[in-house]
Amino acid sequence: MKRIRQTDKAENPVLQKQQRRKKQKTGYCKASHPYGLVDWGSLPHHVVLHIFQFLPLVDRARASSVCRRWNEVFHIPDLWRQFEFELSQPATSYLKSTHPDLIQQIIKKHADHLQYVSFKVDSSTESAEAACDILSQLVNCSIKTLGLISTAKPSFMDISKAHFVSALTVVFVNSKSLSSIKIEDTPVDDPSLEVLVANNSNTLKLLKMSSCPHVSPSGVLCVADQCHGLRELALNYYLLSDELLLALSSEKHVKLEHLRIDVVSENPGQVEFHTIKKQSWDALVKHSPKVNIVMYFFLYEEEFDAFFREETPVTHLYFGRAVSKSMLGRIGMNCPRLIELVVCANGLQPLDDELIRIAKRCKNLTAMGLGECEVTCRGFIEFVKVCGGRLSQLSIMEEVLIPDSDYDLDQIHSEVSKHLGRMWFPDMMPTW
Repeated sequence: MKRIRQTDKAENPVLQKQQRRKKQKTGYCKASHPYGLVDWGSLPHHVVLHIFQFLPLVDRARASSVCRRWNEVFHIPDLWRQFEFELSQPATSYLKSTHPDLIQQIIKKHADHLQYVSFKVDSSTESAEAACDILSQLVNCSIKTLGLISTAKPSFMDISKAHFVSALTVVFVNSKSLSSIKIEDTPVDDPSLEVLVANNSNTLKLLKMSSCPHVSPSGVLCVADQCHGLRELALNYYLLSDELLLALSSEKHVKLEHLRIDVVSENPGQVEFHTIKKQSWDALVKHSPKVNIVMYFFLYEEEFDAFFREETPVTHLYFGRAVSKSMLGRIGMNCPRLIELVVCANGLQPLDDELIRIAKRCKNLTAMGLGECEVTCRGFIEFVKVCGGRLSQLSIMEEVLIPDSDYDLDQIHSEVSKHLGRMWFPDMMPTW
């Protein structure tokens, strides 16, 4: 038989077709390399999996079409433990929305692999409805963390409460191991929290539910009474009660690590805020001595009367609206655990005495931010001098500082830097 030469083989279309078929059967993808041919398709699964974990979902999906082996890795459960559904309407949002076909593929093939799930929705009602539709289909899941995030206005509040609660209950009932839930600005209610507790009381560690108007103080108390492993809690002030603090202080309960309280008023003068007893605060701190108690205030000046009349163990204070001199004076007298203070606005009266009192009595203060306020340069330097190097964060707008007979703005940065032990300049823009 006549031997086939190499040049004939290269020109023979039949042999070329056979070679192509052979390469396709292997399912490997090859690329040229200075030291020879690299067989990317033969990379071990764990190597490809590690690479895929760093790729955005779209790039990961494209890579999965390169060869059969990479497609197999694409469907490995480890890649689907964590997923963020992005839901938006193209005409009204800048967000890239997760493709509907991919959503259906996830629900069909990977729902039972999902463990860390979040939904990022725009301001449209349609996107919030779509999130609920997905939640209601996660019947075979074992979700550990769930987050519902509205990127603009709280769109979940615009949908049917019954639809939202029904969808959320599906996850609460089927997961059995939820440890972290972020459902702020949603129509969650007391009955759905009871379902959450009935199915996840042994695993729940974090619950963020600020701005949830359908939840009552008894609803959140039910969570505290039953979920003894709860370490972080975020809620509005109207849900805070002496009974809640005592429940979080019981012997059965683990030490609380973080308590965030939002104090909000939309109608000036129309909200009367209740007071919390000092004994209740003391019980919480005795049980959880390292707890961070964070309070965000969005009130008008005349609405602060109920706060800080007695010693309060708050550690972080943020004032989003104007706060009076008398209020800051009470903080200096009754907040000995204070670590951080941010005042976005105050008025046209210098705050020298109030800040110096805070510096002297709040020995743990390490961070301060001042916006539309007034402090004389002399008073500010005295405040920094008392605090010294423990002020790790000091963000003061330049227009806050009022020159006086002792210091002007050109001198203040060097004087403050000397007491801080590092270079410091006032800010041109707010950094908080």
